[in-house]
Amino acid sequence: MAKDHAPSCYDNHSPFDEFNDPGAQDADRLVQLAKLEPLTDGGLRTAQLLGRALDNDPHHHEAQILQERLFQMFVPRWHFPMLADKGRNRAYAKAIAAKVKPGDVVLDIGCGAGLTAMLAARAGAKHVYTCEQQPLIAKAAVRVIDANGLSDRITVIPKMSHDLVIGKDLPEPADVVISEIVDTVLLGEGALATLTDAMHRLAKPDARAIPEQGTLMAQLVESDKLLDLWRPHVAEGFDLGAFHHFATLAQITPNDFAACGLKPLGPAIDLFRFNFARPSMKPAQTTRDLTCSDAGTAHAAFVFFVMELAPGIQLSNGLRSDGHWGRTAYLLDRPQRMTPGGSLTITAQHDTSHLSLVPHAMPPSQQDTAQTPLWTEREPGDALPPWDGPYTHAAPAPLSVCWR
Repeated sequence: MAKDHAPSCYDNHSPFDEFNDPGAQDADRLVQLAKLEPLTDGGLRTAQLLGRALDNDPHHHEAQILQERLFQMFVPRWHFPMLADKGRNRAYAKAIAAKVKPGDVVLDIGCGAGLTAMLAARAGAKHVYTCEQQPLIAKAAVRVIDANGLSDRITVIPKMSHDLVIGKDLPEPADVVISEIVDTVLLGEGALATLTDAMHRLAKPDARAIPEQGTLMAQLVESDKLLDLWRPHVAEGFDLGAFHHFATLAQITPNDFAACGLKPLGPAIDLFRFNFARPSMKPAQTTRDLTCSDAGTAHAAFVFFVMELAPGIQLSNGLRSDGHWGRTAYLLDRPQRMTPGGSLTITAQHDTSHLSLVPHAMPPSQQDTAQTPLWTEREPGDALPPWDGPYTHAAPAPLSVCWR
């Protein structure tokens, strides 16, 4: 690990030297080498050195700290709740079983621990080629796949999919492309760019994709607890209002989501629809009215996805879903008292990588104006409407932060 990222508790000597323990001294030397090792290989050599140090001295404090820091740096923490998400795993297992046919060549983008690759092998794929850009993760996936007796049917390639070459990394274009490279608003892990490249270069013209399509949706929600969490007004008698302008985009963890109890005030509407089998790299903009069917106070525009993995098999991070997904809410500048039939106009934009959403100023008179909803509410389990092509396109959206 690079020097400027590593603590140096034992830079000059170890407090255990007095015990004249050769194993401990060996561990000290290996830790020093690990701290000098560049991380340009994705942490592989550093992990190896720290692993050897801990083999020599399992209680070596600095080696333990540096190893944990290395793993946190290169293995995103969301991997673990994702792998524990039984609903997500079950949906992918059903979709892969439905769409992978015996004899298929499968490309799995974003190997992770190797779960979706192993599901494809179990479904009858002739061979699965799974790519993973992070070397530490790719190396671990090889061990997982070997432990499950599937090394002869799955090849782990430690590369980004953009760097794969037909005839070198894959013997032929894929019949099926599997991925799970979306964040809470579908775009933030570069899914559209990755799948556009993969479906064009690495897959057959009639290749199947899992997931097939996804829709971003929005609805008005009420939650005093969400506002208290992201815009606390007073702390120990002091007014904090001047700090609130930093909190426009609420990144809601699963625990916060359960605690905040977001209440829908009206139906969800479609913002953007994405065809993952035939992805487009065109930015888009849309202006929509979020209508209100129940009286209440609107605190935020809640944005979520409905992703169709295969016909009738969906995943969502909507209000009625659970699982490992975070959620996204765009906080209104001021809470708005809503009456049934009222609406709030929003403009949403994406540049194929990021989403932005801006609520329009709402005259008080509009709150009492009855309007017929333009879109019907849809929740996981309902069918997505047929794909009908891209929306009207506009200039790229301003950069906004996305997360899983």
